[in-house]
Amino acid sequence: MIDHIRDFIHFLTVEKGLAKNTLISYERDLKSYLAYMKNVEQLNTWNEVRRASIIQFLARLKDQGKSPKTLARHIASLRSFHQFLIREKITEQDPTIHIESPKQERSLPKVLSMEEVEALLEAPKLTNEFGYRDKAMLELLYATGMRVSELINLDMSDIHATMGFVRCIGKGNKERIIPIGHTALESIEEYLLNGRVKLQSEHKTDSLFLNHHGNRLTRQGFWKILKKLSKDARIEKELTPHTLRHSFATHLLTNGADLRAVQEMLGHADISTTQIYTHVTNVRLKDVYKKFHPRA
Repeated sequence: MIDHIRDFIHFLTVEKGLAKNTLISYERDLKSYLAYMKNVEQLNTWNEVRRASIIQFLARLKDQGKSPKTLARHIASLRSFHQFLIREKITEQDPTIHIESPKQERSLPKVLSMEEVEALLEAPKLTNEFGYRDKAMLELLYATGMRVSELINLDMSDIHATMGFVRCIGKGNKERIIPIGHTALESIEEYLLNGRVKLQSEHKTDSLFLNHHGNRLTRQGFWKILKKLSKDARIEKELTPHTLRHSFATHLLTNGADLRAVQEMLGHADISTTQIYTHVTNVRLKDVYKKFHPRA
């Protein structure tokens, strides 16, 4: 049964081109699903799985305190997996039919104010190569709204300074071109002159952002850097690697940017995903109204 999970992950990698983090989540969900079916339900083949067994598995996850969002992701993983099993003629029926995903409250993304963004962007001290690197990364994130996974996977050839844009590969291995402002470009050029040349090791790499070993910076490495810089900037809000992406989109829409243009820059397949930021701007407008209107 574990071999079928491996085949499914390989299928998602090769045929669907899903992002690495998505593949990791799918594999983790399915391995816990397999463990339950073998150890609790005492099943030996996927063809023996019934709808009632899946409902019991989901109920156990709920009892463990899993959020509606996590349960919905598990259901999505199971549906895709069982559809794959049918296509490959491993099973004859789909036990996930009629299993509904739990309703989720769509929480608004947390964003920084303009002042907080300024404080964060000024936090890196340009006294060594790390300061130049961190400044360039933050400026580029806020200038483009890229995901952190896209940022750390940039190569030198992806930055087109003379044309003023960056090329990145997003979810589903889709390429997109995003314009970069002169402030971010200046920070990148300063990093290349004063930072990257000192960070690169003997084994030269085309990676744009490097760690202290001269290798490509990791997501975990960026997360540590962001936590330190947010503390230095005295930002009390909880920051995540996605916060600058949220702030980028919200500030663009607040200042009158076209929703379709923001969707394209963010790389959202569905505009409904981008529309969440219009709700954020509406909430902010209400707050401003209540604070400043004399009869609010």
